[in-house]
Amino acid sequence: MKRTILNIIGWLAVVLGTLGVFLPLLPTTPFILLAAWCFAQSSPRFHHWLLYRSWFGGYLRHWQEHKAMPPGAKSRAIIVTLVTFAISLWLVKIMWVRFLLLGILACLLIFLWRIPVVDAKQQK
Repeated sequence: MKRTILNIIGWLAVVLGTLGVFLPLLPTTPFILLAAWCFAQSSPRFHHWLLYRSWFGGYLRHWQEHKAMPPGAKSRAIIVTLVTFAISLWLVKIMWVRFLLLGILACLLIFLWRIPVVDAKQQK
């Protein structure tokens, strides 16, 4: 029963993480890390798929090995976050929603800024 529940949570996290790539308010990274943990506990097959066959595999393997982001990933993440939030702020006309978006943006940028980056020397 525990394995089934973890598999369901894992697949739900994969779906939400994938949606988070396209939706600015839905974070991708925590959901994919949750999916990796759930699959590691419940299904070696799905865990292997997530690490070696999915679009997120390279980032997950890098995180497991170095506990850091690969070079260039942090700057890309910050740029994509800023662009998507800028579009959202431009489209939203309700002032309190704009303030909410700015607060979420600030939290995301602080979170991203604190994640370490592994340089080429540390990877070897």
